Amino acid sequence: MSHRALPPMPDTLSDAFAAAVLMSSTDKPDTLPPGRLSPVSPLTHSSSSKLPTPSSSSGSSGSLSVSRAPASALASRRSHSGEIPLPSDGPPRGSRPGHRRTGSGPLIFTSCSSSATSPLTNALPAGNICPSGRLAKPLSSCSAAATPPAPTPPRAARHDVLGSGTANYGHGSIVRSRSGGVVVAEEDAVVRRAMSSADPEELKKAGNEQYKKGYFEEALRLYDRALALCPDNAACRGNRAAALIGLRRIGEAVKECEEAVRIDPSYGRAHQRLASLHIRLGHIEDAQRHLSLATPQPDLLELHKLQTVEKHLGRCMDARKVGDWKSVLRESDASIAAGADCSAMLFASRAEALLRLNQLDEADLAISSASKLDYSSSCTSDNKFCGFLANAYLFYVHAQVDMALGRFDHAVSSVDKARIIDQGNVEVVTMHNNVKAVARARSLGNELFNSGKFSEACLAYGEGLKHHPVNPVLYCNRAACRFKLGQWEKSIEDCNEALKIQPNYPKALLRRAASYGKMERWAESVKDYEVLRKELPGDTEVAEAYFHAQVALKSSRGEEVSNMKFGGEVEAITGMEQFQMATSLPGVSVIHFMTPLNQQCCKISPFVNTLCTRYPSINFLKVDISESPAVARAENVRTVPTFKIYKNGTRVKEMICPSLQLLEYSVRHYGI
Repeated sequence: MSHRALPPMPDTLSDAFAAAVLMSSTDKPDTLPPGRLSPVSPLTHSSSSKLPTPSSSSGSSGSLSVSRAPASALASRRSHSGEIPLPSDGPPRGSRPGHRRTGSGPLIFTSCSSSATSPLTNALPAGNICPSGRLAKPLSSCSAAATPPAPTPPRAARHDVLGSGTANYGHGSIVRSRSGGVVVAEEDAVVRRAMSSADPEELKKAGNEQYKKGYFEEALRLYDRALALCPDNAACRGNRAAALIGLRRIGEAVKECEEAVRIDPSYGRAHQRLASLHIRLGHIEDAQRHLSLATPQPDLLELHKLQTVEKHLGRCMDARKVGDWKSVLRESDASIAAGADCSAMLFASRAEALLRLNQLDEADLAISSASKLDYSSSCTSDNKFCGFLANAYLFYVHAQVDMALGRFDHAVSSVDKARIIDQGNVEVVTMHNNVKAVARARSLGNELFNSGKFSEACLAYGEGLKHHPVNPVLYCNRAACRFKLGQWEKSIEDCNEALKIQPNYPKALLRRAASYGKMERWAESVKDYEVLRKELPGDTEVAEAYFHAQVALKSSRGEEVSNMKFGGEVEAITGMEQFQMATSLPGVSVIHFMTPLNQQCCKISPFVNTLCTRYPSINFLKVDISESPAVARAENVRTVPTFKIYKNGTRVKEMICPSLQLLEYSVRHYGI
């Protein structure tokens, strides 16, 4: 068979994909370069006719296809029979849109709609691939009244991994769970029988079958057994790496592929898989090296992905050098989206940029995500990022985030690890000294504050700010010292600095509101308490402080405050005059129209009592419509339970038979 030359490098990803799939119909997967897929036409299922074998499928459904190198390469490459096809490293090549291999049976085309041109009668719901391979009973229509399938028994979690991104995964829902306890028992029995074998090839074949079905943990057990019998089997090492990728154990997969190419340096598929893994890890040089060794000519799609990641990664590093943190964030996100989705360094870069942009909570989430990635086991001592050795950058950024959020002990631990890994890095050494100094200053300041030595504590916190002038915790602690010293204006200044760095920082807001109160600047105090009520809706101390600030503000304006109350029980309304007076009070009033004989009212009344305790600054009232029919008529209440919310004498909300969630949401929304 002749082999046509690969096309030149395309300009776009869509061009690359088109170049990869537009092969002649006589080509088969075995003859395509790694990373290529040949289109498969949908096949109909008929019990009376023999199904033709699609040109894109090779061999029987019970075996895995083996990529054949071009004739020129066969002489220099070993044959690795039983090797898993490369393109997806997740769902096997047999999984096509609308198709499913079931044992040694035919492909089943799944569709929920029928037409005059389709001979299908037993059609499955569109987009669903049934792992059991069994056709569902014929349905008269695709209505929601169809009987749902039996629940699947619990199984070990398996992850869907898109691998290199070159495979076609179809559309709609892919059902990976096994359908029924009988099928599970049968599969487990198959695995147990295979595990008793002493033939490495038999074990590898059984592992391949489990991998094709998406059962990566079972496949891994079988590969481990095969390697225990024959540790120098490069193909089995490669297959084991594919199963590890399916389990998202990226670092271990890298080590397994490296062992495979150590055994057989000419093992092209292992080099291809290593290139894909290093792209995901953001290791550009390693990916380039293995991609060049994978085939005589690099895979176009992987090459395009590598070039895109390299471009954005370079821009990210350049932006960091000049302190352009918005560009750092943008280019880090672009690198991850382009394919470096397992790069702990890029997630750490995002965290550092978010931290410098004063988005502390987002930075904390980003560094947490970076720490969870399987990076340390897949990097070597000479891997670099922004001039940092190995994962020293990860600990360096972690120390910054921890220190900004007041986790000083964790910051010291992280920066110590960075210093051990990269002792000669100037940024690491400087950060190490600063973190140590700030941690000492904060510890000393806390000791002095707890001893009542507020002036000395104020100086200690100020010393820490010299080493880390953007630390919101130190500013807030110093504000507390100045509040105790009666320096309310300076306390407000420190709170302002903390809030510039960390907006809506609860402790800074609380101390600034209290300082405003001491200066009788009630409008500013109430404004801060309103923000705190949104941040801490269940905090009774904040609610009480907010209530008193409101009373003081209204009193300073000469408004009536004698009827304002805080907390207490749900007040019963017995007459129209009492109702009008209660609903005209400043603030928020919630009225529950009820009757003791109604079951729904009996069920919701205890929750109203809970809300009364939870939101003490709100007036909760109840009207028994059987005892006060005049109030019910005046308010046009015909159904119970009915709730009405008044704010400053004006009705703002009415709810008939609300859910508990809606009731509390409305109370919180109008009460803040």
